[in-house]
Amino acid sequence: MRAHPPETDSGTGGRGAAPVGCAAGPGRSDVAAAEQRPAVRLPGLALSPPVFLAPMAGITDLPFRRLVASFGAGLVVSEMVASQEMVQARPGVRARAALGLEEGAAAHCPTAVQLAGREARWMAEAARMAEGSGARLIDINMGCPARKVAGGGSGSALMRDPDHALSLIRAVVDAVSVPVTLKMRLGWDETQLNAPEIARRAAAAGVAMITVHGRTRCQFYRGRADWAAIARVKAAVNVPVIANGDITDPETARRARSLSGADGVMMGRGAQGAPWQPALVAAALRNGAMPEIPEGRAFAAMAGRHYEEMLSFHGRSLGLRVARKHLAWYMDRAATDPALRREILTARQPAAVLARLPEALGGFRLRPETSSTAPPRQPPQREAAA
Repeated sequence: MRAHPPETDSGTGGRGAAPVGCAAGPGRSDVAAAEQRPAVRLPGLALSPPVFLAPMAGITDLPFRRLVASFGAGLVVSEMVASQEMVQARPGVRARAALGLEEGAAAHCPTAVQLAGREARWMAEAARMAEGSGARLIDINMGCPARKVAGGGSGSALMRDPDHALSLIRAVVDAVSVPVTLKMRLGWDETQLNAPEIARRAAAAGVAMITVHGRTRCQFYRGRADWAAIARVKAAVNVPVIANGDITDPETARRARSLSGADGVMMGRGAQGAPWQPALVAAALRNGAMPEIPEGRAFAAMAGRHYEEMLSFHGRSLGLRVARKHLAWYMDRAATDPALRREILTARQPAAVLARLPEALGGFRLRPETSSTAPPRQPPQREAAA
């Protein structure tokens, strides 16, 4: 059992060394200094570049995480995994935590398994299972706003009961030897902005890194993320803090880090249809070499490989449904003809889809003025995003 450091009012605590570049105070406007931080340092683990892939329900499965990792990301996070269902082996649940450590880039990019739950015993046992499977980090979900999650006392609902949340955090920290991290929101609503206090207590209990989505639970995904509010969390702790919410490209990443003082950023929808985007953002922040981004037929070939991996991983029936959203995002990026788009999204034969992808995606080119791409068209935000 680990000994927990006492909770203090100093805003310090946690385990391991302070993150690189954390000497300057939070909320500063010195963007250049923020961009020079080379890595986010956790006990026994350096996460570089400090641009991470966010957990997204139904999206960040193993094939997509592997694809993002192939371009370069400091960390990729699994879909949210319900802890009790994982331990009890409900069909399909353990697949969300699949790590693919023996396969290619996934073996070299640290993967966090994100757990959700409301009972300490299930959270602890699921964390042990994830660590045993090779997870480099265990992330605790205290940010999911979905009614089916928060309504059951998990996800962002835990921010309404900090004492109970801390009992879950301690159970997970005690259960594993790998770093434990936390993802949360600013608070439940505008009257309960308690993220700094929860962060302070979580760090004192042994949490090694904290990611904050710059909205409250009651905002869901409405309005804009308040990156400046994340600075209050950064000021409360001496562990790395990661900014999340509305970060889609280099400019939004720079702005988020400047306003929050965060040690890194986590991006979600910006990578939809553009799995290179975390690597591109990281390169832009550090003035480094840009990743090799596929265009034209190379883009179509990448999408085709991703499509086949989704079918192989999920099986044909589920794989076709999962693949449809990714193909739609790829075609958004390529401005595919609407009729061809419909044909591909309604096709039931994989061979027919693969045959049409070169025509559908072969026209994709990066925007020369930004070396980036516009984000895909967005349906109403899904509640199930973690």
